[in-house]
Amino acid sequence: MDSKVAKPAAASKAAGDATQAATGPQEYTIKIVPDNGEAVRSIRLSARWLKFGLGSFAVGAMLFVGAFSYAVYSTFTHRNDATEIEELRQVNSIQQEQLLQLSKKANSLQDQLEQLTQMEQQLRRMSGASPAQDDKQVDGNNEATGSDPNAGGSDGTHDGQGGPYVAPDLNNVSLVLDDVERRIATRRASLEQLQKELQANQEELGNLMTAGGLALPGSTTPSLWPARGDVSSPFGLRWNGSDFHPGIDIANDMGTPIVATADGTVVTAGWNAGGYGNMVDIDHGNGVLTRYGHAMQVVVTQGQYVRRGQVIAYMGSTGYSTGPHVHYEVRINGRPVNPISYL
Repeated sequence: MDSKVAKPAAASKAAGDATQAATGPQEYTIKIVPDNGEAVRSIRLSARWLKFGLGSFAVGAMLFVGAFSYAVYSTFTHRNDATEIEELRQVNSIQQEQLLQLSKKANSLQDQLEQLTQMEQQLRRMSGASPAQDDKQVDGNNEATGSDPNAGGSDGTHDGQGGPYVAPDLNNVSLVLDDVERRIATRRASLEQLQKELQANQEELGNLMTAGGLALPGSTTPSLWPARGDVSSPFGLRWNGSDFHPGIDIANDMGTPIVATADGTVVTAGWNAGGYGNMVDIDHGNGVLTRYGHAMQVVVTQGQYVRRGQVIAYMGSTGYSTGPHVHYEVRINGRPVNPISYL
């Protein structure tokens, strides 16, 4: 029974294959009908070419979509990158401006520190205090320069500068700030030492006055500067400890007026063979005496009463002297004390 059914089916399949073989491969016709009444055009495509065309179209569509998507993605990515780059440029510009401002402040701090150092040096010269430990400049205590405080004979009018141009960056600005911080600490310590030295001088003067029962009222107290100029040699030990200086030296031009620092009576006026040259001693009473040495000319006489601020001599370089200056002493009961305590 099964063999009877199978035979008609096989016969039917064979008949279909024969029909297809007779009619050829399957084709599709695409008709194009124009609206203006022109002839209808027909395009015949075999099933194989139609499948190939549809496949190619699908692949092309996929490639187009992919390319379009990539183009859109690239556009947005480049736009974001450009925005980020611009933001980074702005941040970098702001940082450069901030660095420049920091560099200017560091330079200003350097200048202010230099001014503070010069003020301290001037104060030490005027007060006769010892030079600062970190002072690298040649001062008036140097035998080679005498009373000239300028090293190498410089008159302070030269301003030559040079060196390579190096743009400030974070490293060298930080280096400058570290150096300023270190120098500020050094300056603070130096000023504290100066303060202690001046306080010690005041205490010494107070002790001497108390021990001697001194009363120095009014104009009999030697409180003026004897002359204008620079303190070229302070009171105390000098020249590496090889000499004790019983007063202060004030250097200026030859012929600078020398005045009495308080009212008193001239007890000495003229030449001194002990190294003072032309010298004036004034007795102010109560055991107080002032001495003015190395004068070019003395204009008062022994026994003359002089007033505070009166010209008594003119600055010179007589006696043991390396240049025009006045050697000024204050003596209490014959004992020399630091004149700075009175100035």
